Amino acid sequence: MSNSPARPDELCSAAIRALSGTPNVRLRGDVLHDGERTLPVTAPHLRPGDNADVGSRRGAADGMASRLRHSDLALHQRLRPADALPGLVFDLLEQFRAEAMADEQYPGVRANLRHRFLRWTREFADAGLTETDTGLLLYTVAQVGRATVLGNPVPAEAEEIIEATRFALADRIGHALRGLRSDRADQRRYARSALAVATVIGELSARAEESDAHSGRATTGMARLFGLADTADVDDAGAASAQASSEPAGTAQEYRVFTTAYDVEESVSTAVRPAVRAEYRQRLDDRLASTNVALAPLVRELQRALAGTGTSSDWERGHEAGAVDPAQLTRLVTATGARDVFRAETELPDVSCVVTLLVDCSGSMRRHAESVAMLADVLARALERAGASCEILGFTTRGWHGGRAVADWRRAGKAAHPGRLTELRHLVVKDADTSYRRARRDIAALLKPDLYREGVAGEALRWAQRRVLARPERHRVVLFVSDGIPIDTATAQANGSRYLDDHLSDVVLRTERAGDPALAGIGANADLGRHFRHARELDVAGEVGNALLRQVLRTLAETRA
Repeated sequence: MSNSPARPDELCSAAIRALSGTPNVRLRGDVLHDGERTLPVTAPHLRPGDNADVGSRRGAADGMASRLRHSDLALHQRLRPADALPGLVFDLLEQFRAEAMADEQYPGVRANLRHRFLRWTREFADAGLTETDTGLLLYTVAQVGRATVLGNPVPAEAEEIIEATRFALADRIGHALRGLRSDRADQRRYARSALAVATVIGELSARAEESDAHSGRATTGMARLFGLADTADVDDAGAASAQASSEPAGTAQEYRVFTTAYDVEESVSTAVRPAVRAEYRQRLDDRLASTNVALAPLVRELQRALAGTGTSSDWERGHEAGAVDPAQLTRLVTATGARDVFRAETELPDVSCVVTLLVDCSGSMRRHAESVAMLADVLARALERAGASCEILGFTTRGWHGGRAVADWRRAGKAAHPGRLTELRHLVVKDADTSYRRARRDIAALLKPDLYREGVAGEALRWAQRRVLARPERHRVVLFVSDGIPIDTATAQANGSRYLDDHLSDVVLRTERAGDPALAGIGANADLGRHFRHARELDVAGEVGNALLRQVLRTLAETRA
């Protein structure tokens, strides 16, 4: 068993289970799961982010537990407005109702809930989101709604910001706010007032967005302003991160693929010309020569990390007693003082293991290409010397913005929620049966910038699993290397910003439940703990040396714990 300390997600998950009485829920990042199902427990302040303080993490966990305990999620989803912004407001108001029902015998829970909301209040204002008409409207509703439902005063730091907007809203939603307060013990009656508030805010927000646009002030979309959409870097081709669709937040869709007609699986030896691979190999060799990687200790640590219960025999030479080493007979005769001419039988760990390195080749990973190529190169060498097999795979797309798949969808009438809308490109960099010596130039092809486009991670992980499960080794591991959430612009715009991320979560959960292959997430300056039980963040911006490689080895060892 591993002696490593429990991750924050694990501690928060335990707190949610205890407070809600729901035995199988588990938190990954900011998303709550019940087994393989994503639970629609959403509100902006329930997503504190990776760098949040302990109080915010605990407050978000207590908020989720309150929602599970005091809210009928199925009823909420049936009553929830279909339009994006009213739906988000409806979610927020129901969350406040659930928090108001928190048991008074747990003052710590109430304190945690208040701490998290206050921290979100500051984060929202500090980010400048109240400087647009849209952002100010949403901020005001959040402050007034919580104060009304819980019977708490509006935070002093928010009073001055919302004063004028609060006054303007009084005639429009005052009656509905009073209904929220009086009906908070009855979810169905409460929902009528919540829907009234959400409808008014939806109407006003449309005018606010027009005002923001005409005045030239930046607006980042309803979901972004409300903290409910993940964002990604804009790639070099100008593909911006997808905006949230009108799909209700937290409602899981069945994963679909619009077309596989343009998907390809190919070796990098055919995707990258030999002369280019030779050039990149020289560059990679030069970079590796400048590092201080000691391979022999890594090989020994790998053998210990990956060894099964069996052993095999071999001879260890250089002993001063034991059986005479036939290879040292000449020295025994000619160098009469030689003492280290004996050998002893020793047991070696039986390493029957295959490790697949699955590399995210999306645009944002381009800046980490050199570090990832170095990691893949050294790991492939070390695994081979340790007696294990190694496969290196990459996943990307054939172009930007969906390519021919999107064109086909448009010609077919642009059906709602079409599923994955892009041309997949799965790359075999090194298969498990190819030696490191033969694969050296192919590994260096990971340096080629135009391989890095967009990424559909869930399908790539399933592809890697199918390949590794066909292997004869007893222990099989897939190391998923990425810098964050999967992103494909066309798919996200047509299905919602969390569509690919939710699918990756589903694939990981199913695989971890099955137990084979073992999975681990290697984050390139990113925390992948929201998806993977075994996850480690690596600072790949620094030197790829023994210290960093040992972190990967520890992750491999944890998959056997």
